[in-house]
Amino acid sequence: MGSPLNTRRDLGLLIVRIGLGVVMIAHGWQKYALNTIDGTRQGFAQLGVPFPELAAPGVTALEIFGGAAIILGLLTPLVGIAYTATMIGAAVLVHGPNGFFAGGGGYEFVALLAVLSLGLAVAGAGRFSLDHLLVGRRREQVATARAEATPA
Repeated sequence: MGSPLNTRRDLGLLIVRIGLGVVMIAHGWQKYALNTIDGTRQGFAQLGVPFPELAAPGVTALEIFGGAAIILGLLTPLVGIAYTATMIGAAVLVHGPNGFFAGGGGYEFVALLAVLSLGLAVAGAGRFSLDHLLVGRRREQVATARAEATPA
């Protein structure tokens, strides 16, 4: 199964994935069900988001489906990079002029989401994930086979 240190690391990555995924799904659902895609598009246009007719459904889908993927640990590096880019865009285009603190509309929260997303993109999803089930085990098998085939 792995060392206790690796198990704690993988559990930590799972906790971060669940937290980030839930937050992103909630924000995507807000854009979809509460604000509506058209309302989100209008809001993006008012905020100066480029191509709001594409950005509104794109960001909404990324937040909902990417959130589910992050929770499952599926395509974690790809979703992590997409989230990072989206949150940087939100910080620059929407929240930057309002300063740092989220209470005043600042970029504090989106910066935290970007850092968490980038961390997952770099670290990966860990063993408790579909990424590991689909790709990681195969890599471990190849590494073990190479180690066994290498003469001492």
